[in-house]
Amino acid sequence: MDATDATDRHEQHRFFRGAAVIASLTMLSRVFGLVRDAAIGAMGATHMMGAFRVAFSIPNLFRRLFGEGAVSIAFVPVFTEVSQADGWDRARGVLANAAGLLAVLLGGIVVVGELGLLGWLLLWPGGAEQTLLLKLTMIVLPFMFTVCLLALGAAALNCRKHFAYPAFAPILLNVFMIAAAFVAHACFDGASEGGLVLLAASVAVAGVVQLVGVVWLLGRLGLAARPTLRPVLGPVRRIGALTLPMLLPISILQFSAFFDRLYIHAIAERPGATTLEVFGLCLRRPVGEGVVTWFDCANRLYQYPMGILGISLATAIFPLFSRYAADDDVGGLRRTANRAIRWSLFMGVPSGVALFFLAEPIVAVIFRHGRFTSHDVLRTAFILRMYCLGMWAYFCNHILLRAFFSQKDVRTPLWTACILAGVNLMMVVTLVFTPLAGGALGLATATTSSINTLVLTFILRRRWGRLGLRSILASLGRIVPAACAMGGVLALACHLLVGPVDRAGNTQAVVALLVAIPAGAAVFLGLARLLRAPELGELRATLRKR
Repeated sequence: MDATDATDRHEQHRFFRGAAVIASLTMLSRVFGLVRDAAIGAMGATHMMGAFRVAFSIPNLFRRLFGEGAVSIAFVPVFTEVSQADGWDRARGVLANAAGLLAVLLGGIVVVGELGLLGWLLLWPGGAEQTLLLKLTMIVLPFMFTVCLLALGAAALNCRKHFAYPAFAPILLNVFMIAAAFVAHACFDGASEGGLVLLAASVAVAGVVQLVGVVWLLGRLGLAARPTLRPVLGPVRRIGALTLPMLLPISILQFSAFFDRLYIHAIAERPGATTLEVFGLCLRRPVGEGVVTWFDCANRLYQYPMGILGISLATAIFPLFSRYAADDDVGGLRRTANRAIRWSLFMGVPSGVALFFLAEPIVAVIFRHGRFTSHDVLRTAFILRMYCLGMWAYFCNHILLRAFFSQKDVRTPLWTACILAGVNLMMVVTLVFTPLAGGALGLATATTSSINTLVLTFILRRRWGRLGLRSILASLGRIVPAACAMGGVLALACHLLVGPVDRAGNTQAVVALLVAIPAGAAVFLGLARLLRAPELGELRATLRKR
């Protein structure tokens, strides 16, 4: 191995170890997230709870648009280049300038949004359900301001190779929401207006605490400076130039996802309303009253393995991608992409299989408390299974997107995703009236994500040359049989230990998971080793380097 290859592998180990740090803290965050989801789910799968979930999705929409979306994606490559070329003092000024301009933009959006919601509430309050939705949205909207600035600070910390606090910050939000949910249970009648208002307020307060934490840590690392508006620095102009072309396609993507939630909330059954008039036809509402809760719970669960493993890996290697791109090292980009894709498949395929077969006991253990019934468990598990069909693609998509973004090509992947968002929208709108009902949401996401992965891989291969598809397919040929064997073990364990979930208690489901998960993992890893999956050796090497 020559010096270049040795240095290259050392850099890759360094950033893949960053993925391990992120994954560890994200695992802890997800544990708190499970407790949070269980506490909120116990308040019931009602239409009022659906109003809170829709309101909470609005600041999250802007978080994905500004915080973790266009601004952060454009910020990381430019910030990395400035820190390497001009040093961290210059990089600190770029961060201060970007933060000041983003704060003004976000503050303006919050003020306009609050005034608009207040006017709507005073002039067209509508029924009790609409009034509650408007109130909850007004309470949680400031979270959009704090969480987007948090994401910008977290991106700067990642470039400084500090991955801990960005992965830890969501734990703070979970803790505040868990406390609010328990108080709501104790002092209010489940998902009553008072309990939901308290839950919404906890989100706003948690956002402030998260932001204070990231500012303090930036100061400890020498990156904190008073936000500035003028003069607008050259690198910040470059960030803006990269951001603006992304805003439209990312907006389309995020509003498409928001529309899905709003659409099913509008057509769902509710007390006293079981029919829906469409083009003069009176139709039965295709989804039950709790569909927004089922959808959110399934959405959260399928994102657990992706967040712990897939996004952790993609977040850690993004600065490495950016470094190779800045040096115009196509070979380094290809090698890193090949390894990251193989790792994504090694983690994504078995994660999807495991979650597919364990859907019902997992949902039962986490959510079947309080007013969350066995019927809610079955409907949530069905939607979750539809999501699991695309788990391998969700993992790979995050790697492929960052490969494009590192070279400052944001238009290709985003416009590809926008076209597929239209396909996703058509599938949801139509398939929801078929026997799939709420499962249409999961199936549409899995289908379009799979297509997106294949398209982006094809485009990337044409640009960079060979990505080592032969080695990727060889790895897949080892992963799939091992995952199928694992699925058989999990299915047998659930059949023998749980049976029909509506007739089984939570204790049986817990026992089944305690038996099935270790047994399934042992089967998968054992067969992967027997088939000589290279990812196991690479994982051991990375851990030894650590």
